[in-house]
Amino acid sequence: MARKLGRTTDQRMAMLKNLTTDLLVYGRIETTEARAKEVRGLAENLIALAVKEKDNYEEVEVKVVKAKLDSKGNKELEKVTSKNGKEYLRVVKEEKTEKRQKDMPTRLNARRKIMAKTNKVKDKDGNKIDLPAKLFGEIATKYENRQGGYTRILKLGPRKGDNAERVIIELV
Repeated sequence: MARKLGRTTDQRMAMLKNLTTDLLVYGRIETTEARAKEVRGLAENLIALAVKEKDNYEEVEVKVVKAKLDSKGNKELEKVTSKNGKEYLRVVKEEKTEKRQKDMPTRLNARRKIMAKTNKVKDKDGNKIDLPAKLFGEIATKYENRQGGYTRILKLGPRKGDNAERVIIELV
């Protein structure tokens, strides 16, 4: 039977989602033993899913229309006259073809599962971290030749106050 951790279901799920996200982003977290054992299962499932679907994509060429930039990185503008004779500035656009990864259906499903079980996160500069991309890229390549056992729990001793067993859970 799963641990309830003294919380209602929605609180428990939110807490486990936060802990799992932090573990995948930072590689290690400090928490209590019961929480760590719950997080271990979630994290191992997500990593196993990422390892399985790591190479399940195809390269496709996509036409992309972007604003043309000058040497300073500003958008180039051109003067244009409208039908009723008024002049205005319009952004100059250029069309390019780029190679992009297109997920196959099972990888797309895996990506959605990962997004459902983790939170959106930002780094310290405020840029979004694409957690599914990190899982498929960095973490899955690190563990591709490993059959499970992606996490390790190290005991730290009891916590002052309530004597709960403190542990560090980390990616191996």
